[in-house]
Amino acid sequence: MKVIICGAGQVGWQIARHLSGENNDVTVVDNNPELVHRATDTLDVQGVAGFASYPDVLERAGARDADMIIAATYSDEVNMVTCQVAHSIFDIPRKIARLRSQSYLTAIYSDLYRREHVPIDVVISPEREVAEAALQRLAAPAAFDTESFLEGKSQLLGILIEDDCPVVNTPLRQLTDLFSTLSAIVVGIRREGTLFAPESGDQVFVGDEIYIFTHTYDMTRTLEVFGKTSKKQERIVILGGGNVGLAVAQALENRTERVRAKVIEQDRKRAEFAADALEKTIVLNGDGLSSELLNEAGIARADAILCVTDDDKTNILAAVRAKSEGCPMAICLVNDPTLVPLMKPMGIDAYINPRATTVSSILRHIRHGRVRAVYSIGNAEAEVIEAQVMSTSPISGQKISDVDFPEGVLVGAIMQNGKVIRPNGTTRINEGDVITLFAMTADVPEVERLLQVSIDFF
Repeated sequence: MKVIICGAGQVGWQIARHLSGENNDVTVVDNNPELVHRATDTLDVQGVAGFASYPDVLERAGARDADMIIAATYSDEVNMVTCQVAHSIFDIPRKIARLRSQSYLTAIYSDLYRREHVPIDVVISPEREVAEAALQRLAAPAAFDTESFLEGKSQLLGILIEDDCPVVNTPLRQLTDLFSTLSAIVVGIRREGTLFAPESGDQVFVGDEIYIFTHTYDMTRTLEVFGKTSKKQERIVILGGGNVGLAVAQALENRTERVRAKVIEQDRKRAEFAADALEKTIVLNGDGLSSELLNEAGIARADAILCVTDDDKTNILAAVRAKSEGCPMAICLVNDPTLVPLMKPMGIDAYINPRATTVSSILRHIRHGRVRAVYSIGNAEAEVIEAQVMSTSPISGQKISDVDFPEGVLVGAIMQNGKVIRPNGTTRINEGDVITLFAMTADVPEVERLLQVSIDFF
C-alpha cells in the first residue's frame, strides 16, 4: 500500500514507523526540513519538504498513484485543504484528517465532509480520543492503562504488581487451577523496561507492569486477584477546562450514577465558558497548583484528580500536590513521552498520552482485512488488534494450538455469536468470530497476514 503522511511530528512519525515497518510504501511530507530528515534518517520512508496542501508538493510525494493520505499537520485548515486537493486533483481513494477545533466536529455540520464538499473519509479528533481515554482510566482506577474491546464486553487492563499481590511468583498456567472461573489472561509483561509476551510457565514479580485481558463483568474480581481494589469514583476534580476537561465533565454529568465533579480552570474566559456549558458541575477559576484552591475544590475528599491542561509540567506537579493533600488517585495528560518514566517514582497512578491515543485511532482505519480496532501499547512497543475472522483467513477453522502464531503474539479474547469466551489451546477459531490479539510490533505484519482476506475472496 502506498501512503502519504502529511506532518512529521510525533503522530506522523509514529504512524510512519508502524507502516514502514510493515513493508508499505510510505512518503512523509512536512514544511520543516529537519523533521523530514529525522523521518528519512530513522525510518525506511521517503521524504518531501514543503507545504502538504500544495498540489506540486503532493505530486512530488507520489500522489498520482497513492492509496491513502493521512493529514496530521498541526493546522486543521491545512489538513482539510490537503484532503480536498488529494481528492479533486489526484483522486486518492482514502483520506484521513486530524481535526482539533470543536467547531469542525459539531454534529450539525457533519455534512461538510461529504465527497461533494470537503471529502474526508475519516475525521480523527485528538481531544475526543483523549477524553474517552480519561473516562476509561476513571472506570478502572487501579489500572494504569485500560481499553475496551469486543463491543465493550472485554477489557484490557494495565496493572502494576505490588507487594500485596497474592499471585506473585505463581506460574501463569496455575492461575486457571487456582481461579477456575476467572476470565483473565495475562498477555504482556513489562519487566525492567522491556515488554514481552509471556509463556505459560512465566511468573509475575513485584515491580512488573502486566497487561491482562478480562471480561468486563469480571473486571473487579480480576483486579482483586492481582492485589487491587476497585473503589467507586464519586468525587472527581478535573484540572483544565479546555476541550478535554469539558468533554469529560459533560460525560460525567450524563451518567446515570451520581458523580460529583469540580473543574479548575486558570483562564477566566474559558472558565466562564465551561460554567455555561455545564449544568451540575462547579467550575473554579484559579491556579490548580495552589494548595488553597485545591482545598477549596475538596481535594482531600476526592476519589481522583484528572489533570488535563495543555502543559505537561503543570499536570505532573498538580497531580503530585493533589496526592500530597490526600487524593488517592491522580491521572495525568502527558504529551512528552520522555516524562512517562517519572510517573511511577512520583506516585502518579495513570497517564494518558494524547499522541498514542491519536495514533491508535488512525491505525484503526488503516489495517487490512476486517480489523475493527487497534490499540498501541507503550511507546509503540506492541499492539492489541481486534478483527473479524473471514472464511479465507488462514486461522479460520483452526484450533488456537494449531495456529503458527509468532512468539510475541497471544490471543486475549474471542467473541463467538455475540458471547465473549476465554480462549485456550483447544478453542476453535471460526468464520465470523471476532478475535483480539496482543502482538509485539515486530510481529504485526505476520498477524495481518493471518487475518487478511485472500484476493479470491473478492
